[in-house]
Amino acid sequence: MIRQVFMLSLAGMCGWIGVAPVQAATADTAQEQAADFTARDFHFSDGTTMSDIRIHYVTLGTPHRDSHGEVDNAVLLMHGTTGTGQAFLTPLMRRELFAAGEPLDTQRYFIVIPDGLGRGGSSKPSDGLRTKFPHYGYGDVVEANHRLLVEGLHVNHLKLVLGTSMGGMQTWMWGERYPEMADALMPIASQPIAMAGRNWLWRQMIVGAIRNDPGWQNGDYTTRPAQWTRVMPIFTLITNNPARMQTDAPDRDSATRMYDSLVATAQKSDPNDVLYWFESSWDYNPAPQLSRIRAKLLAVNFADDLINAADMGVMQREIVAVPHGRFVELPETAHSYGHQTLAHPDVWKPYLVQLLKQ
Repeated sequence: MIRQVFMLSLAGMCGWIGVAPVQAATADTAQEQAADFTARDFHFSDGTTMSDIRIHYVTLGTPHRDSHGEVDNAVLLMHGTTGTGQAFLTPLMRRELFAAGEPLDTQRYFIVIPDGLGRGGSSKPSDGLRTKFPHYGYGDVVEANHRLLVEGLHVNHLKLVLGTSMGGMQTWMWGERYPEMADALMPIASQPIAMAGRNWLWRQMIVGAIRNDPGWQNGDYTTRPAQWTRVMPIFTLITNNPARMQTDAPDRDSATRMYDSLVATAQKSDPNDVLYWFESSWDYNPAPQLSRIRAKLLAVNFADDLINAADMGVMQREIVAVPHGRFVELPETAHSYGHQTLAHPDVWKPYLVQLLKQ
């Protein structure tokens, strides 16, 4: 069931959800809308069930139906661990991806951008259940998005699934779970292996800081704890290009101010939500079933991405199992930002164009 939230002019929408103004034709902006989908009787992979969950989403463009009445121009975009669908609605993303003549031109495609389960406007621990909220995994996030498409929007086939970071990881999972549903897959800034090594260690630093914060009280705090946020800058450390960080903080004073700012930003997040964000990768391990993927897949990674370290040779080893898969690792340049290059579509857009042409 879908509950419509709004369909406003651009000015009204910007005031409601903080979307930056876009230089686009009125016809384009009129096609943008947001809503909530309610999935009934949702079974989580931890064995629990909720009578209903909410998935908030934004759509761009208009669905086109073929002679059989099926939507034939749908695209699914999935965001990263700490983000929401707003990650795809920045002025840069809009200009590089969705404007007239661009790869995902909203005059051609119907684009669906959900807030992943546990984040943004979708159901999450901070809605009230706190740590009684089911301990969802990435598979649950993927399943919720699938039900949004099939039950809520009546979309049974996708031209493309594209995800960044966590969304990239879920793109691998999507190809395995629903091998006939998408024509093309583009996981960005991800690797198709289980969390381990450095990638698991830094996540455990955040998880452990929350669980051991004296103010957390097993999630039942009355005053939001803050001590755990002193560890949260590890996320910026691991996801950003070190040369750019040096430029942004060239001396001790500026680096200290950066640290204090990152801590202050972390304090705006609910710690139970954050805990679930980083623990939810517990079920991620697409490697054993990569051969199930039938769609054309083009994975894009960045050489200066510490989360998905290129020097481990993961992509070279695993991509051979994907029947129609290939990958590219972009070298570090003046135009790269480490893991956060994912937020700069001007860097990776040419590969999206290649994939869509296939």
